[in-house]
Amino acid sequence: MTSVTTQAQAPVYDCRADFADELAILARADERIMAVCNDSVGSSNLVKFREEFPTRLVNVGIAEQDLVGVSAGLANAGFIPFVSAAAPFLTGRALEQIKADVAYSYRHVVLCGQSPGVAYGELGPTHHGIEDLSWMRAVPGLEIIVPADPAQTRSAVRWAAASGRPTYIRVPRFKVPSVTPEGAPFEAGKAVCLADGSDVTLIAVGTMVSRALGAAALLGEQGVSARVLNMTFVEPLDVAAVRAAARETGAVVTAEEGLLSGGLGSAVARVVAEHHPVPVRMMGVPSFAPTGSASFLLDYFGLTAEGLAGAAREVLGRL
Repeated sequence: MTSVTTQAQAPVYDCRADFADELAILARADERIMAVCNDSVGSSNLVKFREEFPTRLVNVGIAEQDLVGVSAGLANAGFIPFVSAAAPFLTGRALEQIKADVAYSYRHVVLCGQSPGVAYGELGPTHHGIEDLSWMRAVPGLEIIVPADPAQTRSAVRWAAASGRPTYIRVPRFKVPSVTPEGAPFEAGKAVCLADGSDVTLIAVGTMVSRALGAAALLGEQGVSARVLNMTFVEPLDVAAVRAAARETGAVVTAEEGLLSGGLGSAVARVVAEHHPVPVRMMGVPSFAPTGSASFLLDYFGLTAEGLAGAAREVLGRL
């Protein structure tokens, strides 16, 4: 676990822009870098990439199984394909190809799930990307990265390009504040401690990290000392950081913009149960989410600073 101190800033940023910018930077330096999409050039912010590298963007149309299969073939030929598509369709429609063609075959394919979680809120349950972490965690040999902000999004793209490993990256649609301190390391299987505390640990990923920091601030005003871990890699999980959190703070709250069954909370709860049992409260989406804006849905499921602070007080028995 790498320990640093930070505080969420007021400005918010679109990580999709940083994803596309960093991919173009890599492509200028390495001719093996390619982008593969499913009629999602615009939503993936790949218009400029297509203009600069017209022969290195493959658009297979709305055919996600082909999307992954073609990318596995490109990887087999020595290219480094970045597969960009809406998270619910990339992971749902092409799960067999992700399992067999990418993970089992151990191809260097970077799967980029755009607009995960409840980002497509008004389009309803068919477009909610809440199952992706659960599905991807069930596939052996697949690295899973959930960046919290623009800096981590760029780091994730660079890391995945150089890793040689099958990787899934979540790229959020709605804007988030910067939470990563300058110079903070980006390492596989290493959480970043954004705030130290002794009473409870908040373990969050992606869009929930800034909200966990907000919860820690609220708890601090109430005399509760909260540790905040940004668990950027869901696979491999930072087991040492989770064990230390359970041992040193005695209570854990997890926060994810996704389904509770099989996601971050499940991964953390397993480690806690096996190594140092303490109370755990998992915050996320319990079942199919209703239709509504992303902000409405996050409020609905208590995925706010106030909701996470309340979960921490509950797990501490301080309601």
